[in-house]
Amino acid sequence: MLKTFERAALEAGKAIVEVFCDGCPVEMKADESPVTSADREAERIILTHLERDFPEIPVIAEESVAAGKVPDIAGKSFFLVDPLDGTREFLDKRQEFTVNIAYVENGIPVVGIVFAPALGVAFSGERGNAEKLVIDDKFAITQRMPIKVRKQPAEGMALASFRHDSPETGLFLARHAISKCTNIGSSLKFCLLAEGKADVYPRFTRTMEWDTAAGDAVLRAAGGSTVTMDGQPLIYGKTGAAADLDFANPHFVSWGGEKPAFEQG
Repeated sequence: MLKTFERAALEAGKAIVEVFCDGCPVEMKADESPVTSADREAERIILTHLERDFPEIPVIAEESVAAGKVPDIAGKSFFLVDPLDGTREFLDKRQEFTVNIAYVENGIPVVGIVFAPALGVAFSGERGNAEKLVIDDKFAITQRMPIKVRKQPAEGMALASFRHDSPETGLFLARHAISKCTNIGSSLKFCLLAEGKADVYPRFTRTMEWDTAAGDAVLRAAGGSTVTMDGQPLIYGKTGAAADLDFANPHFVSWGGEKPAFEQG
């Protein structure tokens, strides 16, 4: 499965970079988030790969959901796809945007890939094994390196959203005596935790499951965790809640490893 993810992500990333270099018009979706031809073409490519290799597994993909195409996933394993996470970064010519593909089993993301095509790097995770991949300018994998979370230091490094920070984030950092915080866009935050370059990522603003599943899969495979504010693992496939949209995440905290110095709450 991960080989299919790699092929799909690399092909989608190549298509995105071509648009990134040439520029493209922007449309606004119903939720006021931007969408471009890069989003749509990348999703088309990814769905082609997944439907060819795994026709029996339903796919929840961001742009398809926005168009009203939502397959039944009740009692099933399924794929979650964000073809271009960080569209605003993409439009601002920042290089942090990513391609995200994940496989969810029993509510847990167990396989995932995050590809940052403008940075030439990808991160993959599958059932306890996580890797960092170096990608050349021909979109070929030239190096694979195993990664894992680091032991939490006495003074941790936090990550926060580049565009969606919140007052709750500051309170969380103060409560845990964390003075160092870096803002970065897209699902790369999970990947920096996974490779041991940071320690915690608290999120107190809206995310959707396709935003987080692939990075979360990489993080869990590298030894980290993502928990809700009651300390329970973040689960996927959330539908039918009267108080929120289908596939919306609650607030959560992603941790890079066991923490000798402070609690998770």
